[in-house]
Amino acid sequence: MRRLVLCILALVLVIPSFAQAYDLLVLQSRRSPAYDEVLKGFSGSRTISKRVVVLSDYAEVDLIRITREDRPILILAMGDAALAAARKVRNIPVVALMSLDLHRLQAAQPNLTGIEMFVAPERYCNLLNRMKARRVGVVYNPGRSSWYLRQARQAAEKAGITLVLREVTTPRDTVAKLASLAGKVDALWMLPDTTAVTKETAEAYFHFSQQQAVPVLSFAAGYLGLGAAAVFEIDRTALGRQANAMVAALLDGDGLDDVPLRFPREVVLKTNDSILKRLGASLDD
Repeated sequence: MRRLVLCILALVLVIPSFAQAYDLLVLQSRRSPAYDEVLKGFSGSRTISKRVVVLSDYAEVDLIRITREDRPILILAMGDAALAAARKVRNIPVVALMSLDLHRLQAAQPNLTGIEMFVAPERYCNLLNRMKARRVGVVYNPGRSSWYLRQARQAAEKAGITLVLREVTTPRDTVAKLASLAGKVDALWMLPDTTAVTKETAEAYFHFSQQQAVPVLSFAAGYLGLGAAAVFEIDRTALGRQANAMVAALLDGDGLDDVPLRFPREVVLKTNDSILKRLGASLDD
């Protein structure tokens, strides 16, 4: 009997450590249907053991302690708050999603990779070509989006498009910079730049569109109802599948150099047909 009791006690002590063993610590900024869609896609590909921690459920999360005790191999950070928390960990690779700060922060954190919230500029340039737009206005904050504009310029040049750029450093600059584009562009390209596009300034893009009779291309379906002619929206379920493939590659032994920052692989084009018709714009090839 004594031997049996000792065996049971030994199992009780050992089993929790096995219960905590997992490959991936998922840090989720908050509870949101958007994150649920990403995780649905992530779970639909290769099975990877994981623990999910929703930061908004706690007053404070000691991530250093969690990683020290649980010893996950990787961290998946979803959202800006999750990425900010994951930056405290330097000895574990971090794959980040759903954050506009990813590219800016990655330069200072070699253990960080992930998938951008920006759509590959070639997709927009192809769409602008279909709309026969040749001079395209872009308002942006260099501190946030200069890396993207470098790639956008290259894509635009190949597509025969001239980008007419206006820099802003605060949201209050946006309205004046848009006004300076009057008569100089035949389309606006709206970036997910949190300085150039805010709740307060978004309306100015569509006011410009009406006044100048030029289409606005944007990045979220919510802007279609405000006056955007077309948007590219990230397929969140596909984003989860793409993240799963990146995590699987790292778990299989690939280095971070082999799994660099990427643009979303699958996006959905959505259009506002009434706006396109009113502006005389066409997407016919």
